[in-house]
Amino acid sequence: MHKNIIALFLLLVTAVSQAQPNLPEKPNSAEIYHKIEKLNFLGSALYIAAHPDDENTRLISFLSNHVKARTGYLSLTRGDGGQNLIGLELRELLGVIRTQELIEARKIDGGEQFFSRANDFGYSKVPNETLQIWDKKEVLEDMVWVIRNFQPDVIITRFDHRSPGTTHGHHTSSAMLTQEAFYLANDDKYATEQLQYTTTWQPERVLFNTSWWFFGGRENFEKADKSKYINLSTGFYYPLLGQSNQEIAALSRSKHKSQGFGTSGARGEDMEYLELTKGSDINDKQNLFEGIDTSWNRVKGGKPIGEAVSKIIKEYDFANPAKSLPALVKVYQQINKLEDTHWKELKLKELKAIIADCSGLYLEAYAETQSVTPGDNVTLHWEAINRSNAAINLNSITVLPLNKVIQQELPLEYNIDKDDIATVQIPENAEYTSPYWLEEKAGTGMYVVNDLQKIGVPDIIRNFKVAFSVNIEGVTIPFERTIVHKFSDPVKGEVYQPFDITPAVSTEIMNDVQLFKDESTQVVLVKVKAGKDNCNGIVKLDLPKEWSVSPATIPFDIANKDEEIVVNFEVTPPSKPSEVTAKSVAVIGNNVYDKKQVIIDYPHIAKQQVLLSAIAKFTKVDLEIKNSKIAYIMGAGDNIPKSLEQMGYEVALLTPESLSAETLEGFDVVITGIRAYNVLENLAQKQDVLFDFVEKGGNMVVQYNTTGHLSIRDLAPYELRISRDRVTEEDAKVTFLNKKHPVLNTPNKITENDFKGWVQEQGLYYPDKWSEEFEPILSSHDTGETPKKGALLIARYGKGYYIYTGLSFFRELPQGVSGAYRLMANIIDLGKK
Repeated sequence: MHKNIIALFLLLVTAVSQAQPNLPEKPNSAEIYHKIEKLNFLGSALYIAAHPDDENTRLISFLSNHVKARTGYLSLTRGDGGQNLIGLELRELLGVIRTQELIEARKIDGGEQFFSRANDFGYSKVPNETLQIWDKKEVLEDMVWVIRNFQPDVIITRFDHRSPGTTHGHHTSSAMLTQEAFYLANDDKYATEQLQYTTTWQPERVLFNTSWWFFGGRENFEKADKSKYINLSTGFYYPLLGQSNQEIAALSRSKHKSQGFGTSGARGEDMEYLELTKGSDINDKQNLFEGIDTSWNRVKGGKPIGEAVSKIIKEYDFANPAKSLPALVKVYQQINKLEDTHWKELKLKELKAIIADCSGLYLEAYAETQSVTPGDNVTLHWEAINRSNAAINLNSITVLPLNKVIQQELPLEYNIDKDDIATVQIPENAEYTSPYWLEEKAGTGMYVVNDLQKIGVPDIIRNFKVAFSVNIEGVTIPFERTIVHKFSDPVKGEVYQPFDITPAVSTEIMNDVQLFKDESTQVVLVKVKAGKDNCNGIVKLDLPKEWSVSPATIPFDIANKDEEIVVNFEVTPPSKPSEVTAKSVAVIGNNVYDKKQVIIDYPHIAKQQVLLSAIAKFTKVDLEIKNSKIAYIMGAGDNIPKSLEQMGYEVALLTPESLSAETLEGFDVVITGIRAYNVLENLAQKQDVLFDFVEKGGNMVVQYNTTGHLSIRDLAPYELRISRDRVTEEDAKVTFLNKKHPVLNTPNKITENDFKGWVQEQGLYYPDKWSEEFEPILSSHDTGETPKKGALLIARYGKGYYIYTGLSFFRELPQGVSGAYRLMANIIDLGKK
């Protein structure tokens, strides 16, 4: 069954595949000129919001490509609490995907990406709740850290700090915290531990980037008086890039594939509206940097550099960019002498890339294998070529952080490719490659990052690089290249992947949740994967003493790297209900390995290795089910089918195309996955088939759908209107509206205890209006709100039942929440003998 799920999502992924994300940059002459123009602008803008997808890519592209400003996006979270439209990853793994999507988006619109340690714990209605679950002090310090390092002249917020309760609490919090960070960044008594690495900084102004969304619709926005706003024209066409600003922005936003935010580019006039909320006024409404010296004059000794760069721009030869090399090298020397470390570092980085581009200097280092283990040898290939008539000499090639020199003194004649192979040993104490923010166990609201200098860094930190020391026109210039893995694929051609350091062995309990319905012994499968050849040792399963495990250890001997075996343990649960954490551990000699390896590999982002604790939840629950056969229609992606199988049901995955009276014969229940009516356009065409199934005695369970992009108007056989009502407090008290209803009594007696231990949120997108045929079963509400009764609605239709539920089963079942299993069993088996 799980192979079918994977196949289904592979089809979706194939549909969104684009160019490889790892290919090295190879700019053309016009793009090089665009870079040189940016070299002459010394101003920065920082956009701040709460999640991946909150950023305004049109404004980021405008600032980066038209204004030529250094532009960043600070997303306070990595989007871990959302849903996934391209796969089954949720929570921290979804955060890894969305992190990479943002990084790819910035490559397109020209921005830079930053994050805080805040964890996207799910929907929050008010900032007070958000800032109680987040550690406000830590998030604010992270924002100040980014501001002090990035040194923005202008900060722009996506959301209004004056509107708590009108949008997601994370949204408003991001704007509220920005107002505080504006002054705190320049306070030398605030977060003083940061000042050993950076300096205080005072931005010039903060602006709120409003839009039609804040006016309740486009029509209202068109009618609104926008005279108090800065009306900023952004609909520019860039001849050098061959695209409009909106087209670039659309390509950037379309990288948010896990959220289904693909969009088409536009052309022509476009406006952005901004309101000053802090700092100095603006008179020139088309210049967000008014009053700020963004020329080289802002740097002591910078005026001659600006004049030199202006001359380079004026005399640039599009047919032969190498003509600019002598002047660029002189500018490199001038910048090197500056006292201002901030702009010196930034502009040297920009300039080195320009010099390499103009000279056609291609430098690369790649490993023959995609991964190695600490202590292993790795074969590195390096390449260097000069495709200009400039005098270029390769002084040395050094592998970092080993500081091993593998080549010295090599002239690079015009268009003569130089390459070679070197073998280096990875240190025994080398850190594994994995997202640094997942190394420690996260809290509900915050990731744990103890190294201050890592905070804000968007990506996995990769330390293995090759430093090329190159003499160009008599000046030595260092270039660094991160080691990658490269190979030729018969279909894709040249393929680049990240180079990873992996454990010698990883293990994984095959079921993230193992469900025990009685005291019977179950077989627990543990996967053992070798990170190197000739891998042997023992594997064991750690559980609390009241759980019995046999055998105590199992030996393994794996001949080949990346080969996997599966071993079987027999586990007997205690007699009483219990929820515990199990861990699989491998031992090789004196070394203990307790990580599972997760590989995230989608075409639109870089391949990711994620190392997590090799744990699973074992749940002993009093659960009874009836022998219902389930047809499941996947929506946006969830792991519920796997959970249903563990409960003991027979589950088959069906697609809308396959639905017919004949294919539904033999099934007792049809369940639609989350957002099925949002993402499956052709499901609407099968409503008559599904309603006929219910009328003849089947049950139909519809899980939550959002209010937008519904593929059908008549979601149910009776009137039913979905709203944005939700209960975000997972521990909110639940009231039973009809304690005698069968869904609360058979085959499992549901009590208030069954709603204890729920995670992230109780439910979402509840209906707020329904016909009298529906009976509401539950009532609950967040603190200070009115009761919400749309969590579970049941209507008799013919001989069967139509059931709509906004309860977050898609989160609770994969997390092993006992009460969620029991209630789901009662919903599925309602009316069944």
